[in-house]
Amino acid sequence: MPESDRASPGERTLSVVVPVFNERNTVAEIVRRMRRVDLPVNLEIILVDDGSSDGTEKIVAALEDSTVRLLRHPTNRGKGSAVRTGLAHARGDLVLIQDADLEYDPDEWPKLLGPVLKGRAEVVYGSRFRGEHQSMNVPSWLGNRFLTLATNVLYNTSLSDMECGYKLFERSVLDEITIESDGFDFEPEITAKVLRSGRTIYEVPVSYAGRASDQGRKFSWADGVRAFGTLLRYRVRRPDE
Repeated sequence: MPESDRASPGERTLSVVVPVFNERNTVAEIVRRMRRVDLPVNLEIILVDDGSSDGTEKIVAALEDSTVRLLRHPTNRGKGSAVRTGLAHARGDLVLIQDADLEYDPDEWPKLLGPVLKGRAEVVYGSRFRGEHQSMNVPSWLGNRFLTLATNVLYNTSLSDMECGYKLFERSVLDEITIESDGFDFEPEITAKVLRSGRTIYEVPVSYAGRASDQGRKFSWADGVRAFGTLLRYRVRRPDE
């Protein structure tokens, strides 16, 4: 897009979609961190409570204000479903996915925004393997590496971290894509469809403070198997299907 045709940062709005499920220990803190980020664009935060049952639902009810909008699922449907609900209500021309735990730091949003605001990219992913991070356990490290390698081989790209939770999109890109996944297979599905559209994904290094399963981590090896199946499925599916 020619620079003269792009809206100035002050005219743009970033919608941050936050899927939330049973995050009573972290959701208030992540919202506090999101509110304090200094941005060159307008901000809209959309919390999607995905059927929480641990008290999270009471906490998020107290967080809603002029910047934070709250949407609810009566039952747990999965991350992909929560993201779809958030996207359906997002008003911004830029969209970012933010997990409700504390693994990703909102202070790094400007890193993700930079390439888009400069007209260098329409899609930006964070990369945990190019930035500061706590060491992952071996199964998580292997799983992430395998899924990223599979993405690169199947879609002829060179990503370093396909599964990173930080994904930023120009809204126009998402409007051309129909997301079908309900669970964690949202990540490979959206990646596959962006790459099949002919777009290049821009990566920036982000920090990562991973947590273990006993601390609330929800992604499992079974999700990894489904993610690989999703990558294969969308590689062989016809574009019009």
